[in-house]
Amino acid sequence: MEQVGLAATTDVTLWSLFMQAGLVVKLVMLGLIGASVWTWAIVVDKSVRFARARKQADNFEQVFWSGQSLEELYRTLSDRNPTGMAAIFVSAMREWKKSFERGARSPIGLQMRIDKAMDVTLAREAEGLEARLGSLATIGSAGPFIGLFGTVVGIMTSFQAIAGSKSTNLAVVAPGIAEALLATAIGLVAAIPAVIAYNKFTADAGKMTARMEGFADEFSAILSRQIDEKMQTRQAAQ
Repeated sequence: MEQVGLAATTDVTLWSLFMQAGLVVKLVMLGLIGASVWTWAIVVDKSVRFARARKQADNFEQVFWSGQSLEELYRTLSDRNPTGMAAIFVSAMREWKKSFERGARSPIGLQMRIDKAMDVTLAREAEGLEARLGSLATIGSAGPFIGLFGTVVGIMTSFQAIAGSKSTNLAVVAPGIAEALLATAIGLVAAIPAVIAYNKFTADAGKMTARMEGFADEFSAILSRQIDEKMQTRQAAQ
């Protein structure tokens, strides 16, 4: 009988530790496991999104600087749902065409409207790149503390069991403490990848945003020259 009891108290597999844990500790563990799954879902989604964004940016820059007509490129892209640099280009060209169709006479006002249109699109694209990164930051910062909360509750339960059994035998104490520490371990498993992913994707989003800002500045300069030429042509015709 003593051997059977000892075997039962030394069953410390992860599943048995989870099943033997109290309700609060179980809820903490399940919440952290869910947070870990959510973290990896974001990691996969962001990895695919940033890889696609870089590829699209490379392809667009290659076409844009190939010497193709801006009007032709605009007609090609405006029929699609462009993102990144292509979206900035389309928004600028759309404002350009609307302004000249309405007989724009102020080059400064036209330039300001085009820059504003590109800024709005750039902000929207940057927001899309940074979406759900806040979740990674929250999981990374709160995960260890949530796990620690589960550990504290589990250890308190273990001490209550010690008081009830009036025994400090390690075989009595160890399972409860192991259950409690499992919550901290799961918290770290959820938090560490979240912190690493947050830092990486934040840096990637910053690089992509800077790249789009650089293109917006270059395209603004190109359109500024085009505006000057059109204004000079219009004044000469008058």
